[in-house]
Amino acid sequence: MSYLRRHLASVLHRAAATFPAILVTGARQTGKTTLLRNEFEASHRYVSLEAPHVRLRAAEDPVGFLRENPPPLILDEIQYAPDLLPYIKDQIDQDRTPGRWLLTGSQTFGLMKGVSQTLAGRVAVLELLPLSTAETAKVPGPASMDALIRKVFGDSQPTGAGPPIDLGDWLLRGGYPEPRLNPLVDRSLWFGSYVQTYLERDVRDLAHVGDLGTFTRFLTLVAARTGTIVNLAELGAEAGVTGPTARRWLSVLEASGIVCLLQPFHRSFGRRIRKSPKLYMLDPGLATYLMGLHTPEAALQSAFAGPLVETSVLSEWIKAFRHRGERPGLFYWRSGSGLEVDLIIEWGGHLYAVEVKATATPVPNHANALSRWLRLAGGSARGVIACNIERPCTLRPGIRAVPWHLAW
Repeated sequence: MSYLRRHLASVLHRAAATFPAILVTGARQTGKTTLLRNEFEASHRYVSLEAPHVRLRAAEDPVGFLRENPPPLILDEIQYAPDLLPYIKDQIDQDRTPGRWLLTGSQTFGLMKGVSQTLAGRVAVLELLPLSTAETAKVPGPASMDALIRKVFGDSQPTGAGPPIDLGDWLLRGGYPEPRLNPLVDRSLWFGSYVQTYLERDVRDLAHVGDLGTFTRFLTLVAARTGTIVNLAELGAEAGVTGPTARRWLSVLEASGIVCLLQPFHRSFGRRIRKSPKLYMLDPGLATYLMGLHTPEAALQSAFAGPLVETSVLSEWIKAFRHRGERPGLFYWRSGSGLEVDLIIEWGGHLYAVEVKATATPVPNHANALSRWLRLAGGSARGVIACNIERPCTLRPGIRAVPWHLAW
C-alpha cells in the first residue's frame, strides 16, 4: 500500500520548524507512524516502544536508553514509556533545536497529563484522525479554514463535480487507512480485530472494566446512539451499569479518539435550549460494524441512515479543523420546541449552520428548519443543506445544497 500524504503533513512540518518536540496523537490505526516515518525518514531514526524489550529497557534505564537513541528521533507509542518524558524535557532544555523529538501516542488520560506536566511550552500536540474523504480522493482541499468556509458557504458555483464519493461504501468501510485504501482487506474481519485488539484491550484497561461482555454491549449501544443526545442514565441502565460508570467509560472512549461529544450551542436566541451533548462515533465504518450493518443497502435503508450520514458529515468537519491544526468550534442547536440545526460552526466571529439530509434529491422544503434558524440568528449567519449529491445547487435564496463530504 503506497503512502498517501495526509493533510496534517504540512502542519506537522510547520510545527517541526518551531517546536523542539511534536506529539501526534489519535486513535489506534489512524496512520500516525506511517505519517512520521514517511515525512521524516531521511532525517530521523525510528524506535517503537510497543516492543516489550524496548519498553523494558526504557523503563529500567531511561538515561541510557536516550543515550543509545539520540535525537533527531521518532519515538513511537510514547504512552508505553511515560517515564521518559522528564528526561526528554531535560534534553530539550539543553538543546531547543526545533523538530528533534517526534512522538506518537494513543490519546489517553495518562499520556496527556504527563505531556502537559513535563513538556508544556516545548511540544506541539497534533491529532491525526482517520482519512477524510478529500484525502482518500487525493484532493488537496483549501489550505485554510477561511478558504474552506468560503467554498462551502459562499455563492460561487464549481465548474464541475468533484471525484465521486460512494456514501454507502463510506458508511461501511469508513476512513481508517487499511480498510479504506486496500480493497482486499475484509472489512468485517478488520473491524472485528480492531475491536478485540484495541478497544477491548487498551480502552478496557483504561476504563478499569471487569466484565468484558458488559463493556462490549456498552460499545454496541454507543454505536447505535451515534447522532443522538446523550442520556447517561438510560445508556447505563441498558448496558447494565450505573450512570457514573457509563460516564467514565464514555469519557475514555472520547479521550481515545473513538467518539466525540458535540456540545449544544451556547446562545438561545430567545428560546430554551438543550443542555446535554450529542454523541457521535468518529468513524462511520466502526459504527456500522458495531451496529451489525454489513451492506450499503442495510446502512442506507435502515432507521439509522440519517444519524449515520450526520455522523459522517460531522466527522469530515472535525478532520478539516484538526488536520489543519485548528481547534474546532462545532456545536448543535435544538430549542425546547424541537427546532434543530445539526451542526453550527463558529469561525471568525460568524456563525455557519449545516443541516444534514440523507437524501440524494434535495428540495426547498428540506431547508425549512434552517431558514427559521437563520432568521433567529440574524446578522451574517449562513447555512447549507449537506446531502448525497455531487455538486452544490441552490435550494432557496441564500441556502445551497452541498455534497455531504468536503471533497469537491
